[in-house]
Amino acid sequence: MFFERPDAGETAVLVHVDFQDEQEREDPGEFLELVRSAGAEPATLLSGSRGRPDPRSFIGSGKVEELREALAVHDAELVIFNHALSPSQERNLEQSLKCRVLDRTGLILDIFAQRARTHEGKLQVELAQLEYMSTRLVRGWTHLERQKGGIGLRGPGETQLETDRRLLRGRIKAIHKRLDKVRSQRSQNRRARSRAEIPSVSLVGYTNAGKSTLFNALTASRVYAADQLFATLDPTLRRLEVEDVGPVVLADTVGFIRHLPHKLVEAFQATLQEAAEASLLVHVIDAADPDRELNVDQVEGVLDEIGALDVPTLKVMNKIDLLDSAPRIERDGEGRPEVVWLSAQQDRGLELLEQALSECLADDIIDFDVTLAPEQGRLRAGLHELGAVREERFDDQGRTLLEVRLPRRDFLQLMARLGERADDYLPEALQDRPVWEQ
Repeated sequence: MFFERPDAGETAVLVHVDFQDEQEREDPGEFLELVRSAGAEPATLLSGSRGRPDPRSFIGSGKVEELREALAVHDAELVIFNHALSPSQERNLEQSLKCRVLDRTGLILDIFAQRARTHEGKLQVELAQLEYMSTRLVRGWTHLERQKGGIGLRGPGETQLETDRRLLRGRIKAIHKRLDKVRSQRSQNRRARSRAEIPSVSLVGYTNAGKSTLFNALTASRVYAADQLFATLDPTLRRLEVEDVGPVVLADTVGFIRHLPHKLVEAFQATLQEAAEASLLVHVIDAADPDRELNVDQVEGVLDEIGALDVPTLKVMNKIDLLDSAPRIERDGEGRPEVVWLSAQQDRGLELLEQALSECLADDIIDFDVTLAPEQGRLRAGLHELGAVREERFDDQGRTLLEVRLPRRDFLQLMARLGERADDYLPEALQDRPVWEQ
């Protein structure tokens, strides 16, 4: 609404540049998927290589001429760059090409705007769009006279520009307030789950790694899942029963991508906080992706940015059906699960993931034998009520011999309720260990 641009069409000419710096390189295959996810029709890909971007047009005057010819040949009205452009570069290209120019950040924002479903998701996307737009607002008013300041010299363009800047700032401030309210509500919900000692598990990973498909397979839900980038934007929470642990809250979160715009990370802070405060992260990885190690690095970079890098993590190698590989669990030197190989789409290896979740979350399961006198019936009944008794026998003196297995916190809570000391019943090796979440 703030720009005077030619009407954009759906047929697009794509531009990808290889730079010498590995950190600046983008994946052209992923770029093509992004364009298709946005609903554009790729006409051709114009590629090249440079040492560094041209400060005026990013690609240089020769490539701009090639781009103009490609637009004419394919009758395209949209140019999409696989890179972040500065506002001046974008404006210079639009003036030269007489069509709309979109950079990688704008493309991702457009996809997010299409996919957001909940009120919170739409607010987060709008915030990121407004922050992005505010840096480009100055170039939108070419049809108005912009004169230098001074009495009697202020043009209408400057007045209109300031008005729009004020409107933008006001809207951004209002969205921040509403998102702060959402963040506060989510924080209260997490504290309530923490008081109830319900562990939370967040699925994280590169976009299109199969998080939503895995989420649906584990919880029998119908969360939207598709073979496209950013199919999930809005976080979905479901209850999951895990053996030896009990109820767990499972969260499906937004996928990450290489060079995810910082403003998007900021805007989705309320959503990503689910990951930062989870008891366990399940990092879903596309095992068949040749760039999977790079994708893992990108995900860990975003996790570091939101303060979630220190959360215990279980890796899941998904899509093993594309590798003709068998489901399995890889363990570390202490026997703890590190990586689970499975196929969520074909329901292969899900039982191994459930086993690994149980082992990771029930880190403080205690397994011991206890002998109870006849007058200790309340303790015996409490253990049965918790489903902790594996085997029960009686000796000649009428005492009850129990084989018990349960989470330490459940045993401590039972002891507190009965006014007993837990160490009076636990073997010495199991005494004075903290509960798993401490």
